[in-house]
Amino acid sequence: MMNTLYLAWRYLAFHRWKTTILVLSVTLIIFLPVGLNVLVEESATQLTARAGSTPLVVGAKGSRLELTLNSLYFDGAIPAPLDFSEAAKLRATGLAQSIPLNVRFRVRSQPVVGTTLDYFRFRGLSVASGRPLVTLGEAVLGAAAARELGVGVGDAVISSPETVFDLAGVYPLKMQVVGILAPTMTADDNAVFVDLKTSWIMQGLGHGHQDLQAAEAADYVISSSDNEIVANAAVVQYNEITAENINSFHFHGNDTDFPLTAVLAVPNDQKSGVLLLGRFEGDEFGSQIVRPTDVIAELLGTVFTVRQFVVFAVAVVGIATLATTILVFLLSLRLRQRERLTLFKIGAARPAVNAILLAEVIGVIVVSGVLATGLTLATRAYGADVIQLFLA
Repeated sequence: MMNTLYLAWRYLAFHRWKTTILVLSVTLIIFLPVGLNVLVEESATQLTARAGSTPLVVGAKGSRLELTLNSLYFDGAIPAPLDFSEAAKLRATGLAQSIPLNVRFRVRSQPVVGTTLDYFRFRGLSVASGRPLVTLGEAVLGAAAARELGVGVGDAVISSPETVFDLAGVYPLKMQVVGILAPTMTADDNAVFVDLKTSWIMQGLGHGHQDLQAAEAADYVISSSDNEIVANAAVVQYNEITAENINSFHFHGNDTDFPLTAVLAVPNDQKSGVLLLGRFEGDEFGSQIVRPTDVIAELLGTVFTVRQFVVFAVAVVGIATLATTILVFLLSLRLRQRERLTLFKIGAARPAVNAILLAEVIGVIVVSGVLATGLTLATRAYGADVIQLFLA
């Protein structure tokens, strides 16, 4: 038996390139369907866990999927704006906690999430270094965002404009990094968190500029009265909020009309959640309310349907690859006919020669199986990290 295995191993080792190609082909045949299922299941687990921890989401009427993806994962298209007054209405019902979100801007590829400190308590986020948000112009970064941007506490990040040519004159805002959050393995790791009012300043709803009543600003004043000062476009606007200029920042208009992308509604209990859903069926609110679990379940239904087609396609390719592999073995046997005759002439029995050939085939399959198992275990262990890279 050992002689048979030794001869089979020496043949495979001598023809290393052919053996390597066969092993890789069989490995992929085994791994692809299994690995795909592992990734899909891991994705479903992460999506369901995030949705399950978020009871209800309120947003402007429109796509339920866009609203959910933007509110939970800070990704996808920006939903239609929702008036800040809707958050106040929700809070006034006494049925749920209201957590506003404004997710419109980015710092390079990382989403900027304008919210309140209630969001950190709701998600159980803790600061690993630095401190929480205190005032305008400050930012707290998720662990992955800090790593991706290459910044730490004391550094600064700059928001990216929504368009290359911003005709509205909304300038990028430079923000001081005051804290880095502990990793959570969720979408929060990729976010740049700011105060809600800071996000409105990014949007151009608020701004700070030099004191128009000061003597050095006289050249910029067109007219003035007791109630109003009109300045020209040359007045210096600040794009960084500091201790020296923070008092100059102000907002124009009523903040109840300022935009949000969503409001997270956290009911007091199950009964309150049902009552709140009922109120949105009437005309009391001019917005929609969704259960993220229902939306994600619909999305996963589509994903699983697509997976079936992908698995079928992989299976067809696998069958074709397997047929090619079998053909290679059969052609190899034909080419090795003289080798087999030589073994017969030196006294080798036919069963022994067949055993050597069978050992070669089994050896390729065993090595391929081991490699496919290793890849599957690695996918299961690091699949969450891979998925986070795609979600980032």
